[in-house]
Amino acid sequence: MDIVLCVTGSVAATESIKLAREFKRQGHNVKCFMTQEATKIIHPNAMEFASREGVVLDLTGDIEHVKYAQADLILVAPATANTISKFACKIADNAVSTLLITAFGHNTPIVFVPSMHDSMYDAVYPNILKLKSEGIKFVNPRMDEGKAKFPSVEDIVLESLRTINLDKFNKGEDSNNIAGKKVLISLGGTYEAIDPIRGITNRSSGKMGLELAKQAYIRGADLSLLMAHVTVNIPKVFNVIYTESTELMNNTTMKLVPDFDIFIATAAVSDFAPIKEENFKISSDFDLTLDFKPLNKIIKHIKEVNPNIFLVGFKAEYNVSEEKMIECAHNQIDFAGTDLVVANDVGREGCEFGSDNNEVILVNDNILKFAFSSKKELSILIFNEINRLI
Repeated sequence: MDIVLCVTGSVAATESIKLAREFKRQGHNVKCFMTQEATKIIHPNAMEFASREGVVLDLTGDIEHVKYAQADLILVAPATANTISKFACKIADNAVSTLLITAFGHNTPIVFVPSMHDSMYDAVYPNILKLKSEGIKFVNPRMDEGKAKFPSVEDIVLESLRTINLDKFNKGEDSNNIAGKKVLISLGGTYEAIDPIRGITNRSSGKMGLELAKQAYIRGADLSLLMAHVTVNIPKVFNVIYTESTELMNNTTMKLVPDFDIFIATAAVSDFAPIKEENFKISSDFDLTLDFKPLNKIIKHIKEVNPNIFLVGFKAEYNVSEEKMIECAHNQIDFAGTDLVVANDVGREGCEFGSDNNEVILVNDNILKFAFSSKKELSILIFNEINRLI
């Protein structure tokens, strides 16, 4: 994808170097425009190094504002109060503001990342609302220490790629069956309390669920996460519902699934819970024996509540044959009516809970085997198959 990154005169311009590098790392083309005020904070050579392209500082006979106005995305990061207000009034007095007006006339998607003092942010908020009404996207700043600070690079990248994909979908340029769909993803490991301090859980990290969530969001889904205990950082742009125990996840799932088109159940849900939860800390001076009760299988009831939902189940086995793993996946299809099962063996080296990689088999009427890959790569392949099936 072709992204034009406009850097304006906020101290957060120092973060734009990392942002450009991340887009390049993910395989996108980046062309940088800078205002003169931005060059007082970082040197244009830094952005040229990050983007591997010459930086546009002034407009020349090469009419750069026209040449780059129809990129896949115009991203203003950071966006100052000055730049936001000029664009709200459609003032063109430098390379960045002239590019923005030209791109707006071409209906090119534009994303702003405000970064300024909080009083300035409040003062220009009416201009932000005006631009939003015109279809301009904004990544919410991180409000901290009296400032509207630059959000995480990951949040900006996610919002940028989502904006590009939704624009292509709306223009009929992409066969994206995920855009606009309501997608619910459960992730992490549930926790069953023994007393106010102790409990039982599992080693699920939430990494696979998070990568699938990123793919759903990038592809334009209306995404919600049901999150148990995880060891990963969740992007601020996601809608997250916290569900610590199996019972809470079960109850919340049953309330939500009637309104969703796709449910991807990656959470490692406890099969058992203590029969009795004490309301005091159990003394460590004595031997402890616990009695457990089996818990309801959440996935079994999804189709009962919403027969039309596309249901993706995960089946983790430990040190089993490939044939046995596929058999277990088919059993889940028969048991729960899942439309697609992602089966994997967490006993394989490098595929354990918490690993960054995995090796999976997709099971429905067909069998698709995906070799050892990063969970990010696998999430893309899994969503490609979901996109095909729905």
